[in-house]
Amino acid sequence: MKIAIILGTRPEIIKMSPIIREVQNNALDYFILHSGQHYSYDLDTVFFNQLNLPRAKYNLRIGSSSHAEQTGKMLTEIGRILEREEPSLVLVLGDTNTVLAGALAATKLHVKVGHIEAGLRSGDRNMPEEINRILTDHCADYLFCPTSNAHAQLLGEGIAKGMIFITGNTIVDAVNQNLKIAGVHQEILNNLHLKAKDYFLATIHRQENVDNEDKFSGIMQGLWEISQHFGIKVVYPIHPRSQKKMREFNLQAKSGITVICPVDFLSFLQLEANANLILTDSGGVQEEACILGTPCVTLRDNTERPETIEVGANILAGTLPDHILNCAQIMVCKTGKWFNPFGDGKAGARTVKIITDIGD
Repeated sequence: MKIAIILGTRPEIIKMSPIIREVQNNALDYFILHSGQHYSYDLDTVFFNQLNLPRAKYNLRIGSSSHAEQTGKMLTEIGRILEREEPSLVLVLGDTNTVLAGALAATKLHVKVGHIEAGLRSGDRNMPEEINRILTDHCADYLFCPTSNAHAQLLGEGIAKGMIFITGNTIVDAVNQNLKIAGVHQEILNNLHLKAKDYFLATIHRQENVDNEDKFSGIMQGLWEISQHFGIKVVYPIHPRSQKKMREFNLQAKSGITVICPVDFLSFLQLEANANLILTDSGGVQEEACILGTPCVTLRDNTERPETIEVGANILAGTLPDHILNCAQIMVCKTGKWFNPFGDGKAGARTVKIITDIGD
């Protein structure tokens, strides 16, 4: 069996790292294909370095463009590489344009596709990620679900039971594997003059939020009102796309909100683990907050991680300032003693065993 591991963004690198390690441990034949969807050092190279991962055999350096153009370029280039390498299985993870392009390119060439983190649904088809998830799931041959909810979702969509496997979420593996390393790297807190549980952490990057001036300004106003109400600083590591939109909309971070550059994974784990509260529109950060026991407020009207809400780790606030403040007041009272719904930290090993069993 020859495996092509296709990835392209920060979350994919982090969540795919346990899979890559298990593939290496089992001495399987594989190569990494990086689309270059995330291409800056802060959002790409630093994660390979910190997680001690092998460099990608191929990097397409696609970069930013419209969804159609980006996906089209990826589809063409990934197809060429798959024709040359002739893998028997392509692995993709998540819901990005890279994931969809990798799955489609493989399917067109009659190469088997394994979709890790399959079965997630927000119910909002205005989100590009939702379309990517659905299409990838329905052209995949093997669907590796993080939870029983995701498994039930796929069965409800008519996907054959024998194609679906519950493995847990590889983010638990990644957090567990790297939290101890992150614990000895306290520089980020010291550099920002932060004390544990004496700040809020915010991340805002989703297209439906940052490309909409009303929503983005509402979120920024909400963060300021939270800072004023609690007398606690809000730390916001800003994504390049969000920074560009702030300039375009002439949005200013008011006093109490500290905007910083993107940080590496180990530093971000430290910020998450020591925050009093996390406010985010990121699906992955919702998961990480839940695993780490840090209360979370999601700055969206829906989530494809409903398990975080079910266990009491998360709440949906939308983008209106008063709603954000109300939800923050609810969540700061949480103790973080909820059940982790994303598995036992062995999702990588479980997934690779299924793959090798299939190959045999």
